[in-house]
Amino acid sequence: MPRIHTLAAALLIAAILPALCYCAGTDKIAEPVSPYIYGQFIEHLGRCIYGGIWAEMLEDRKFYYPAPTIGPIWKEHEGARVLTASPWEVIGRNDGVKMVRENSFVGEHTPLIQPGSGICQRNLGVVKNKKYVGYVWLKPQNGSTKIVVSLIWGEGPEQRDQKPVSLQTKRYQKCRLNFTAGAATNQARLEITVDDAPCCVGAVSLMPADNIGGMRADTLKLLKELNAPIYRWPGGNFVSGYDWRDGIGDRDKRPPRKNPAWTGIEHNDFGLDEFIAFCREVAAEPLIVVNSGLGNHHSAAEEVQYANGSDETPMGKWRSQNGRPQPYNVKWWGIGNEMYGNWQLGYMSLERYVIKHNLFAKAMRNVDPSIKLIAVGDVGRWSEAMLKNCADNMDLISEHFYKGEKESVIEHVQQTSKAVISKVKAHRKWRNELDSLKGKDIRIALDEWNYWHRPYVYEYGELGCRYTLKDALGIAVGLHEMIRNSDMIAMANYAQTVNVIGCIKTTKTDAAFATTGLTLKLYRNHFGTLPVEVTGSVEPLDIVAAWTKDRKSLTVAVVNPTAHFYNLPINIEHVDLGKVAGSWLITGPDPDAYNEPGKEPRVVITTRTVPAGNNVLEIAPFGISLYQLPVR
Repeated sequence: MPRIHTLAAALLIAAILPALCYCAGTDKIAEPVSPYIYGQFIEHLGRCIYGGIWAEMLEDRKFYYPAPTIGPIWKEHEGARVLTASPWEVIGRNDGVKMVRENSFVGEHTPLIQPGSGICQRNLGVVKNKKYVGYVWLKPQNGSTKIVVSLIWGEGPEQRDQKPVSLQTKRYQKCRLNFTAGAATNQARLEITVDDAPCCVGAVSLMPADNIGGMRADTLKLLKELNAPIYRWPGGNFVSGYDWRDGIGDRDKRPPRKNPAWTGIEHNDFGLDEFIAFCREVAAEPLIVVNSGLGNHHSAAEEVQYANGSDETPMGKWRSQNGRPQPYNVKWWGIGNEMYGNWQLGYMSLERYVIKHNLFAKAMRNVDPSIKLIAVGDVGRWSEAMLKNCADNMDLISEHFYKGEKESVIEHVQQTSKAVISKVKAHRKWRNELDSLKGKDIRIALDEWNYWHRPYVYEYGELGCRYTLKDALGIAVGLHEMIRNSDMIAMANYAQTVNVIGCIKTTKTDAAFATTGLTLKLYRNHFGTLPVEVTGSVEPLDIVAAWTKDRKSLTVAVVNPTAHFYNLPINIEHVDLGKVAGSWLITGPDPDAYNEPGKEPRVVITTRTVPAGNNVLEIAPFGISLYQLPVR
C-alpha cells in the first residue's frame, strides 16, 4: 500500500486465533478512498429498469407485438419468463381486434378494436386500497365512441373499478385514468372495451399513484439509503446496439424495439433525460456510456452535445425543446463496453478498436473538452494495447470481473479480493514499463463487478441471482482490497443495482435489499476515507482500517468467513480512544441465508454502541463487523 507520511494512527492487532498474530505497524496513511468505489451500474436487462426502477406495470404498452397472439406468449429463458408475443388478450370475438399500419400511433401498427370487443392484460400486481394512475390514447374511427377501461382484481362484478370514456374526436386523445384497488393480488388485469363504434388504441400506461417521475417509490427509498455516488448507464452489452435518440422526446411516441443484446422489448420509456432525472432524485452523478459497437463517433459527439451543449447548439436546442433548457454538465463518459468480446455487438479486432476509440474520444472532447473518459480495458493484451495507444485519450480504464459460487465459504469470499489484486498488479506493472504512461495517472474503473451464479430466481427476471450472506461477505472483501489499493482504484460500479444480478430485489409490489446491498450501504455510509496501514496477517479474517474525513474517528472493518466467534484485541498507537464506540454488524443464521421482498429479512444490519476502552473487538461468525472508534 502506498504511504503518505502525515499525522496518523497505526493499528496493532493481535487476534486470538490459532497460530496467528498481528505485528506492529507504523504511522501510515494511504491515498484517500475514492467515493466512486461505491458506484452502481444499471442496464436495460431483465427487470433492472423496467419492473425494477421504472414504475410502469404494463408489458408492451405501445403494442410492439401484434394482437391477438397465435401461439405461446412467454418462454422460459435464463430462469425467467420472457415475453415473446403480445401480452394483450382479445375480449369478445376473435376478429374483434385488428392491427392497422396506416397512420399508426407509434411503431409499426396500432390495434383497432371493434364494438363489443376489447383487449385485456393480466397478471398485474396491486395492493389493497392503493391508488393507481394511468392513461390511454384513443382515436374513434368514425369520430365518436364509448369506451370502458377497468382495473379488475377478482371475478365478481363488484371487484373492479370501471372508468367510462366518451369521445367526440377524429384525432388521438389522451384519456387519464385513476383507480383504487379493492384487494391485494398478483392476478389483477386491465381491460379496455369498446361499446358502440370502432376505436384505435395508441398507447396505454398504468403506474402506482405514488410513483416519483415515473419511478417506483419503494425502489427509490432503498436506492437513497444505498447512497451510491455515481451510476453507470445504459450498458453493458445493451449499449452496443442502442440508439440514444430512440429514448428522447415524448415517451408515448418513442418507438418500441427488441432489446438488441438481451431478450424482450425495449420500451424506450427510460432514456437519457429520465436517467439524469433518476440521478438527481438519488443524488448521484451520471456516467453515460456511448455506443462504440454498432454506433459511430458522430452519434457519440451529438449525445455529448445533447447532454452538455447550450441551447444554441443543434442538440442542446433539442434538449431545450424537450423541456430541459439547462445543460446537464455530465462529466463522466464511457466509450463502449467489453469491445474485446465476440459476444459484443460490433466486436472488432484490437488493432481496429484502438483507432475507433481515439476517433470517439477526439470527437466527444471536441464538443466538450472538460469531460472525463473511461476506455474499455481487459487485463492482458487488450488493456496493454489501449494504454500504449490511447493513453492521451482516456482518464480511466475500465476492468470487469464476475465470480461464481464456491462451496467453501472462505474460498467463495476471497475470490473478489484476488480478482482486484490481479487487476491492480497488472496495471502497476504497466505504469512502470510503458512510456505512454509517463507523467500520467490513469487509474482503474472496475465499472462492472459482482458475483454471478445460479440458480436464477423467477421473480427477479432474466439473470435473477439470489444473493446470500456469503456473497455479502465477499462484496465486503472486494471493497477491502479496493481500499488497500486506493491509489489505483478510482471507481467501481456494482452490477446491476436492481434485480438481475443486483443488490436490490423487487416483486410486482415490494422491494428489499439483497444481502450484498446491505454491505454496500454499510461501507458507503459508515466506513472512513483515509486508509490506515494494518500490518500482519490474521487469515482467514480480512481487516481494513481508515480515518473518517474529519479524523475524529477511526473505522475498523473485519470480515469473518468462518463459523467461529473471536475476541480481537487492538492497540492503537499515539491515540487516546473515547469510552464508547459505534458498531454495525451484518450477519444471519447461516452463510446461505438470503432476503426476499415482502418477507421478514434473515440478513440484517444491527447497530449498537460498545465500550471502546477495553481495546477488544467482538467479531461475529459469518459476519461483517464495522467499528467506529472515536478519539479524544
